[in-house]
Parts: sequence; structure tokens; C-alpha cells
Amino acid sequence: MWIYSWQEIVSMTAAAIVLDWLIGDPKWPTHPVILVGRFIRWVEGKLHKGKETPVISSGWVRTKGVVLTVSTVVLSFSVMLLLILTARSIHEWLGYLVSTWFISTTIAIKGLKDAAYLVYIPLRTGNLADARKYTGYIVGRDTDELGEEELTRAVVETVAENIVDAVIAPLFYALIGGAPLAMLYRASNTLDSMVGYRNDRYRHFGWASARWDDVMNWIPARLTGLLLILVALLQPGLSAKRAAAAIRRFAHLHPSPNSGIPESAVAGALGIELGGLNVYGGAASERARLGWPLRPRTQQDIVYGVRMLYGVSFVVMGGLLCILLVLFY
Repeated sequence: MWIYSWQEIVSMTAAAIVLDWLIGDPKWPTHPVILVGRFIRWVEGKLHKGKETPVISSGWVRTKGVVLTVSTVVLSFSVMLLLILTARSIHEWLGYLVSTWFISTTIAIKGLKDAAYLVYIPLRTGNLADARKYTGYIVGRDTDELGEEELTRAVVETVAENIVDAVIAPLFYALIGGAPLAMLYRASNTLDSMVGYRNDRYRHFGWASARWDDVMNWIPARLTGLLLILVALLQPGLSAKRAAAAIRRFAHLHPSPNSGIPESAVAGALGIELGGLNVYGGAASERARLGWPLRPRTQQDIVYGVRMLYGVSFVVMGGLLCILLVLFY
């Protein structure tokens, strides 16, 4: 390939998965995504200082949003490429280590599990106050009045959606273009999470970031759907047939062209319903209902969702190991 051979990129990607399984998000040095977020806020402060004015200026605001999107992804890719080339020029193995570490920072298998269990553990003891607090860390909806079923729904939806954003998509781009392309994807996803909203401030300024993230996730989301069906087939108590049927029946109802696929697959596999009424800043918003409510949601569904998350990562690792066996032998 362009920096490393195919064998090297597959090996580094597999090693990055193991590193994330064991360590997760590093506490030091500063996580690259935090640095990307700081850059986004800095550029936003220069280009977009307040609420958007009416439609007459929407084209100009969108143009500034394009500037933010392009500058963020180009800088993220370029800095990562420069770091890897510099490390490789010092020593080949240093290049491998730097690439592997940075790929691992673009995925968040352990981080997703930890965030989910921060809610699950207080739910087990009936501590709804802590469960609501920790759910509020990972979702944008109001959580102050949520009961166990709705807290469970919020966590399961987050885990399902992030199987694409925090696992399959960065790994997909790492396999195509190593750490630089994986970091470009992570920058794209960070842009969407920070400015890709349809509210008064970001409706036009965040348009380019939101659409670009949709494009970047289009293939990974569909790969994730297939992987979730396979995981449901392999894990006892889950229904692969229902997962596939739910994708066909419900995924297109989701406002995102991509997020409905993993959420529908998980809902179908578990036999529960996701989606429904959310409240954001006191304003109610009805989201498409995904899956069939064959039983009530329980806190144990958080555990099942995490098992599906890890199941997907195990299947991917198995595929990478098979590729390495073929390439090396």
C-alpha cells in the first residue's frame, strides 16, 4: 500500500483492536479526538459567532461550514501522515508503534462498554439518580425524569449506533489507508457530533459536517448490519432472522441514513423496541420506533448490547487473523 504493505496495515489494525480491548481510551497523553475538538471549536469561534440569521444568509453560512469541514479533515489527515512518516524515518518499528497506537485511539470498544456499565451498575442497585446522571454523559436527551426502561433504551441505542462510529467505520478506513485515514474519519465523526445539529445555531453551519459524516458512514453502517446479523446467529438467545428482518422493515424510518441499521439490528436481535419519545431541552421529539416490542426492556439489555458490541469486534478480529494467515502462508 501507500505507506505500509497490506500485511503491515492488517497487522497494525489487529494490534490496535487488542490495545483497545486492554487499555481503551488513554488518559495520557491528551486523546487526539480532544485535540480535534479543540481545533473545531477554535475555527468555529472565528467563522460562526452566534445564532444563524434567516435564509438570506444560509448560503454564506454553509460555505463557512464547508471551510470548517475541509480544514478539519485535511489537517487531521496531514498531521497524522507527517507523524507517521517522521516516526518511520527514525526507525521502522517506531513507525509501527505510532501507527498502531493512533489507530487504537480512533476506536472505542472498551470505552463504550465502560460508559454503558456506568449506567448498568447503578440500575442494578436501584440508584436511578446515578443512572440518570451517567446516561446524560452519553446522550443528548433530557434524562432527569427517565425510568429504568427509558434509561436502558438510551444506553442500548447509543451502544448500537456507536458500533458503526466507534468500531467498524474507523477500522474500515484504517484498513484502506492506515492511521491517517482512520484519523480523518474520526475527525469527520467529531465534526458531526459537535456541529451537525438541525437547530438555530448549526442548521446551515453544520450542514456540510453532517452530510460528510453520512457519506463516510454509508458503507461501514451496512457492513455493521451484516456483522450484527452474524453475531446474532452466533450468540445464544439472539435472533439473526429478526435482526435481518428489522433492518429491512425499520432502518429507513430513522432520520439518519445510517444509524437506523445498527439500531434496528440490535432491536430485532433482542426482541425489543428502540426509538420513541425523547425530550431535548424540554422539547419533545418523537423518533421512529425500531423493532418489535416482544417483551419489556430491562437493564439486562445493556449487557446484551455490550455483548453484541464485543461480538462484532471478535468477528472482525477473526477475519483479520484469517487474512494474515493467507497473506503470510
